[in-house]
Amino acid sequence: MYMSLPVTLADIQAARRTLRDMIIATPLLPAARLSSELGATIWYKAENTQHSGSFKIRGAYNTIMHLSAEERACGVIAPSAGNHAQGVAMAAQLTGVRAVIVMPERAPLTKVVATRRLGAEVILHGASFDDAVAHARMLQQERGLTYLHAFDHPRVIAGQGTIGLELAEALPGINLLVVPIGGGGLIGGIAIAIKALCPDVRIVGVQAAGCAPVPASLSAGQPVSASAANTIADGIAVKRPGELTLPIIRELVDDVVTVEEDEIVLAIAHVLQNSRLVVEGAGAAGVAALMAGKVGLRPGETAATILCGGNIDPTLLTRVLQTAMVHQGRYLLLRTIVEDWPGNLARLISTVAAAGANIVEVFHRRAEWHLPVTKVGVELVLEIRGEDHAQAVIARMAEAGYTCQRDVAEF
Repeated sequence: MYMSLPVTLADIQAARRTLRDMIIATPLLPAARLSSELGATIWYKAENTQHSGSFKIRGAYNTIMHLSAEERACGVIAPSAGNHAQGVAMAAQLTGVRAVIVMPERAPLTKVVATRRLGAEVILHGASFDDAVAHARMLQQERGLTYLHAFDHPRVIAGQGTIGLELAEALPGINLLVVPIGGGGLIGGIAIAIKALCPDVRIVGVQAAGCAPVPASLSAGQPVSASAANTIADGIAVKRPGELTLPIIRELVDDVVTVEEDEIVLAIAHVLQNSRLVVEGAGAAGVAALMAGKVGLRPGETAATILCGGNIDPTLLTRVLQTAMVHQGRYLLLRTIVEDWPGNLARLISTVAAAGANIVEVFHRRAEWHLPVTKVGVELVLEIRGEDHAQAVIARMAEAGYTCQRDVAEF
């Protein structure tokens, strides 16, 4: 039925044999809290527990293992937003191949450091993944290196498709599969495997709204570039889908949806708080789509989503959790103005303490609020017990003579 596609089920099965002793058959974990909230049975395919923290080792290793001796001797080069970098670096290390990785200048530091630790030469260039691609192509010609595409290559697609084989075996009763989309290699490979083995499964792809070229590309019938890549989901911030992967998505994926930044933030926090799993923005995209009700999940269905990566920078994770705590009613952000004289801050803090709130942070604002020299602005980050407690804190401060403005955290 799908003979025109660049990868077959047999290719994916062959990739599995190549990868058999080199990767983790990652666990399929129950999402108990999310299942209860949505009235369905939901599972997480935890690729964040894979070697190098993402699924990328599958496609990278499968590709390198099929290079000729001459191609290996030249060394390999790959552009990456971070996870493909680590996958290629690890695969190269395992096979004794020299690796050069080009990453955007603002790539997460944790991903840059991890890639270098795996022995690769890392070059930072450009503002986006697409800038890194252009520079990698130039270096390929200059140095005579072998280019490894992040997603638009049959061996890469086949390697990623091994996840689909594992899913089909572990969850034969699945009705819905939700998969993040960057360039399309992950969803392309998985879709080929799943539709061949479980043809009735509905597959929904998810992109971050800040970088979502696939819907427009599907409408145009050819790859179309997004104008920007503004998202914390850097692992799927690819501005243009592949020439090979887009036809697979068009043929086998039932729907493609987008998720907003605040939805991704809440999904990262949800997975950490309820499943004790660390995921990055790309890894949480499918969870975000489920939580936001964007995938058409029906009551009683069995669904799964791919936690495709867990390589989130600790400083970003801290910001994500703080923002999520505000949305969840655990943090209260207040602004007020007080007379700037000794002891007045202590009085303010005592009022907060009397209301049973815990002060997380206090910020003084003077010139930036354009206040008279006799006054000072105070921003408070308070730990509270929920919305009822928030209202009680605000009321207690009003009784004490403080006029407060409540802030809403935005990412």
